[in-house]
Amino acid sequence: MSSKIRIAGQVGFGGVLVAALSCAGCFPALGALAGAIGLGFLSQFEGVMINKLLPLFTLLVLLINGYGWFRHRVHWRGLLSILGPSVILASLYPFWHYALSSNLFYAALILMLVLSVVELFKSVKSSCALPRVEQ
Repeated sequence: MSSKIRIAGQVGFGGVLVAALSCAGCFPALGALAGAIGLGFLSQFEGVMINKLLPLFTLLVLLINGYGWFRHRVHWRGLLSILGPSVILASLYPFWHYALSSNLFYAALILMLVLSVVELFKSVKSSCALPRVEQ
C-alpha cells in the first residue's frame, strides 16, 4: 500500500510542476524553463492549469503527505512534506496579490522537489507503528 501512496505523491508533484510550467505570466522563471525544454505549448492551457489543475494536484499531494505523516509518524519529515503544498495553496489564494507570493511559490516548489528526490532514494520507515491489540 505504501508504494501506491508514494507513487501517487510523485504523480501529484508532477502535476503541480506541469501546471506551474504552463503559466509564463504568473511564474516567469518556470515559463522560461518550459519554453526552453519544448513545453511552450502548455501556455495555451494556462487558465485551466492554474485555476483548476494546480490547486487540485496540490490538494492531492497535501492529502497524501498528511496520510503518510499519520502512517509513518516521522514528525520532522511529515511537517516538511505538508509545508510545501500548504505554502503553494497559500501563495495561490490569500497571498496572490503580494509580491512575495511568487517567491513563496518557488520556495515551496523547490522544497517539494527536494523531498520527492529524497523519497526516491531514502524511503521512510515507520518509527512508531500503531499499537496492536492482542485478542
